[in-house]
Amino acid sequence: MKKSGSELLFLPLGGAGEIGMNLYLYGYGGKWIMVDLGITFRDESNPTVEVVMADPAFISEQVENLEAIFLTHGHEDHLGAIPYLWDRFDCPVYATPFTAAFLRRKLLDDGVEYGRVKVREVIPGGKSIKAGPFSVDYIHLTHSIPEPNALVIKTPLGTILHTGDYKFDPTPLIEDVADEAALKAVGDAGVLAMVGDSTNVFNPDCSGSEAECRQGLTEVIGKYDRRIAVTCFASNIARLESIAKAAAANGRRTALVGRSLWRMNDVARECGYLKSVPAFLTEEEGAHLPVGKVVFICTGSQGEPNAALARIAYDNHPHVAFGRGDVVIFSSRVIPGNEKAIIKVENQLARLGVDAVTAAHHLVHVSGHPGRKEVERMYSLIRPRIAVPIHGESMHLLEHAHIAEMCGVPEVVVNENGGLVRLAPGPAEIVDRIPTGRLAKDGERLVRLDSQLMRDRKRTVYQGAAMVTVVLDDKDRIDGPPLVSAPGILDDRDDRALLEVISEEVAEAIMRLKPKQRREDEEVREAARVAVRRALFAQVHRKPVVAAHLIRIE
Repeated sequence: MKKSGSELLFLPLGGAGEIGMNLYLYGYGGKWIMVDLGITFRDESNPTVEVVMADPAFISEQVENLEAIFLTHGHEDHLGAIPYLWDRFDCPVYATPFTAAFLRRKLLDDGVEYGRVKVREVIPGGKSIKAGPFSVDYIHLTHSIPEPNALVIKTPLGTILHTGDYKFDPTPLIEDVADEAALKAVGDAGVLAMVGDSTNVFNPDCSGSEAECRQGLTEVIGKYDRRIAVTCFASNIARLESIAKAAAANGRRTALVGRSLWRMNDVARECGYLKSVPAFLTEEEGAHLPVGKVVFICTGSQGEPNAALARIAYDNHPHVAFGRGDVVIFSSRVIPGNEKAIIKVENQLARLGVDAVTAAHHLVHVSGHPGRKEVERMYSLIRPRIAVPIHGESMHLLEHAHIAEMCGVPEVVVNENGGLVRLAPGPAEIVDRIPTGRLAKDGERLVRLDSQLMRDRKRTVYQGAAMVTVVLDDKDRIDGPPLVSAPGILDDRDDRALLEVISEEVAEAIMRLKPKQRREDEEVREAARVAVRRALFAQVHRKPVVAAHLIRIE
């Protein structure tokens, strides 16, 4: 990496060129601050892992230069990696009260004592936070979780506004509207760069208000007299309140189904939210009410196989059962990559005779991210010299860049993970490329997704695995036919003849080795492994992971 000197730098390690797994670094004079430290969840390309996060190796290797971590809000893709990476960093973690309370529960769930992580609570509009050469202020915005914030990062070379996730909701219902006066004041004082949310830039309008969504839910629930479930993101506390009030307006009570919903309910009430909502029923209590008197709020809006909605769809939930004429309302958006999983659950619900209601035809969800008009509104308030789109895939970043240019921003930098951007002095540009990667939670350890271990595991999932055991006597001769097994590729009974052919090819490959080679264990194992792979590819067109075992008889 080029030496930073007195340059003002921006480096995304996650969240630029993708949606999720946010990890952003700002550097000046050799010192750094981090904004967010999030996760993403498994997809079809990594079916054997549940949780994935950006590899923070770049900053971990110079951890003494990291002054602080600032969390913009409490979504998993912005703070979910802290329970796994906290011990790599010895610096304060700043968050607003709701975000801090949620983080506290996450740490406890993962067996980490909350006091071991230096969490400092922040009140937007309060005293600036000093972190080395940086000074940071929080500005309250609106989103799909309580207490989302933009960060005003002041440096000797200029001010940066990092938007975090946001929208301009005129009626957010559970908290104040975005602090546009504070945003305008920042813009009036002069902003060098705005680093901004790109998730919803293809929506030509605004994202819509939670008040409109509440009205839509009230109307839809009122159309049915059967059992109703609503699935949504557990972190959307305003949506939990909206569902509860929509249910009450139609003479129904509300029950929570899913551990993450109860956790968020507890955090919300601890922080003073949901005051106007009576205590939710448990799933057992809700199941005993008449079908027209209950609404179940369920986890599983993204088709997660172990979540409450999937268990209901496959009729294996211990307390909640749905059938013909019942209704499931999807009060959520589809996260890219989850389409197949959601459709699978919807099809299973259809087999039960359950009707699915989605935002495609009814106003039962509004996004928490800014549509084009809201992005334009943010630029009109901030008026930066430089725009750096983040929190989006490549097509989102390019569209955001186009919007910034249309708004008159003089310089726009489209950048993805690993691109080191110099914001000042001089023109903004990508000046270096930093190696990036991903870590996967594998049991109780973290492993790189590009490691040989994970490559072998992925190949095993798609190509299978085979084993061969070879026995050599004290004269380096084969003692009996090599034993070959390929579970999931060949059947030990039906494919016995083929296994014998492969065994013979292994024996021939080993006997073709020179006497000196047969005395080297690794030479023998490699010959056996290659022979099995070649034979299986020739016979069944598979390239499995092959383990070769050698036994020597003295």
